[in-house]
Amino acid sequence: MASFNGDLSSMTAPAFILSTTSLTEFSAYWAEMPSLLVAPAAEQDPAKRSMLVLKWFLSTLKQQYSSRNEKLGSEKKPLNPFLGELFLGKWEDESGTTQLVSEQVSHHPPVTAYSIWNSKHGVRLQGYNAQKASFGRTINVKQIGHAVLHIDAFNEDYLITLPSLHIEGLITGSPYVELNKSTYIVSSSGYTSKIDYSGKGWVSGKKNSFTATMYPHGREKDVIYTVDGQWTEAFTIKDAKKHTVDSYNAKSMPKTPLTVAPLEEQDALESRRAWRKVADAITKGDMDTTSAEKSLIENQQREMRKKEQAEGREWERRFFTRVDRFDYFEKLIKEVPGASIDSDKTNGVWEFDREKAKAARPPFSSFSVQLDNEGWS
Repeated sequence: MASFNGDLSSMTAPAFILSTTSLTEFSAYWAEMPSLLVAPAAEQDPAKRSMLVLKWFLSTLKQQYSSRNEKLGSEKKPLNPFLGELFLGKWEDESGTTQLVSEQVSHHPPVTAYSIWNSKHGVRLQGYNAQKASFGRTINVKQIGHAVLHIDAFNEDYLITLPSLHIEGLITGSPYVELNKSTYIVSSSGYTSKIDYSGKGWVSGKKNSFTATMYPHGREKDVIYTVDGQWTEAFTIKDAKKHTVDSYNAKSMPKTPLTVAPLEEQDALESRRAWRKVADAITKGDMDTTSAEKSLIENQQREMRKKEQAEGREWERRFFTRVDRFDYFEKLIKEVPGASIDSDKTNGVWEFDREKAKAARPPFSSFSVQLDNEGWS
């Protein structure tokens, strides 16, 4: 492990530390509380709207980086998605229907792209990410990629950078995630949010801590809102006069269950159907069957890639397209020190393709992809 430097997905792991969940499913952690995702669309004031986007983003951190640890008892290595793997689902609650499409758009390097949208409120999120891991005293993971939240009513974009992380608790046998350094949310309406992450030190500090500030572009000292707390517990939002204007408690906020099609109705490329035998073997602790079923999927994929190469073609992505550039990225990323798109590390820049999604017919009929007619670029 000490000499490993690459992506976590390429590391072979024994069954007892494997998760039964594929990385393509992780995209769902962005939207398990749809009411927070769509809340900014109802706010007329641009500064308050940006604050609500910050609140929503912070609320997703526990779901993305800690919820699996709580369910499984410790952090597990997710299943390595194959090229073309899909995960489709939707949330239905008082916010209406919020839909998810997640697709593995690259295998070398591994890249997952996703789109999440709520047509009723005109809110949509899209992005893609890869991970690069290195080992020292712990596992360090750099996330490469970004997400963009768009609000139709204000024709507004929010560029979101992804946190780096490391794994604590390896020596004690109870691994958990800590986030590192800083991430940013940059809005086209003129506001930047900077989130600084910290953890429990030898002497002081609390696990999964952070502080955040929101300010006009280029004026970091002119703070409009501050946020501090623990992303796995609770945080408080205050205005420039130190008055509390909002708060959030991760333990009391209800989550909306994600609905997916029954396994027998899913396409062979959908995650839970494709990995069903592997997941069942992991659950039973059957390492031999786990290895055999994983190898079967991996060998099938290798044969498909060889055939494509021989025929001089590339796998056609079902919902996403590789594009030359994101104009809004080039505009907004200027507010993030030292950031770049790093397209060479994600096999390109990936964008949700509305025309492909509209054309998606059976075998995806068990989960129809509903698109509104407005606001898609």
